[in-house]
Amino acid sequence: MEGISYVDEGEGPVALFVHGVGTSSYLWRNVIAELRGERRCVAIDLPLHGGSASREDLSIPALAESIEELCEGLGLDQVDLVANDTGGAAAQVFAVRHTKRLRSLTLTNCDVHTNTPPEAFKATVELAKTGQLAGLTATLLDQPELLAQTAFGDGYQRMDDPADLVAHFIRPILDKPDGPKAFERLLASIDAKYMVEIEPQLTVLAVPTLVVWGNDDPFFGIEWAHWLRDTIPGVKEVVEIEGGKLFFPDERAGDLVPHLRRFWGSI
Repeated sequence: MEGISYVDEGEGPVALFVHGVGTSSYLWRNVIAELRGERRCVAIDLPLHGGSASREDLSIPALAESIEELCEGLGLDQVDLVANDTGGAAAQVFAVRHTKRLRSLTLTNCDVHTNTPPEAFKATVELAKTGQLAGLTATLLDQPELLAQTAFGDGYQRMDDPADLVAHFIRPILDKPDGPKAFERLLASIDAKYMVEIEPQLTVLAVPTLVVWGNDDPFFGIEWAHWLRDTIPGVKEVVEIEGGKLFFPDERAGDLVPHLRRFWGSI
């Protein structure tokens, strides 16, 4: 697991948290704060993000394999995996490739099947493909208040401290020697083909699975939570977070944690 950083707090059964594109393990800090007294909470920084190094291959399957590297490196045999955004896509690939690692799977708002990347994010992906995104993103370092006006801002109901998010999400990416271009390469590699390829395996995935979905997300509509329910036999329930947006695990951790406790306790 060379070059992979992570948060590791608490003791007990392992809960492994996976963030998405442009964030980091910091996304889960509020969830971990509530659970570390009863769980060993491990949160990965996916390659390029947070303290993790960049890699040449930043595709969804490669991100999934970085999760496996962390599990292998830390000796995590059975985990309760919780994922958000592009991390949810990586988690689905991980789940079908490394099913034996999972005690359970929880998916929050994330890329699903053909909604990868979502329509509302495709303009940002196009900027990445044409090499225009890095410069625009760099302006956030000096003007973090602009974050609320980006696609990133659409993931929050309220963005009370954009400077804090830029410091923990954006700066660690751009400060790496190849960070700006690698970030563009990462976004350009988000492709529905990886998700469509695993559909047959998802239809036989019997791992206990919980879907918790903010129902006011412009990127990942509630219909995709229902797609997961109707496709993965391990899904027994879809929980809607009223008014929740993409990054509700960050700003509304208190609305997620009780469902995690209840779900984990039922397995």
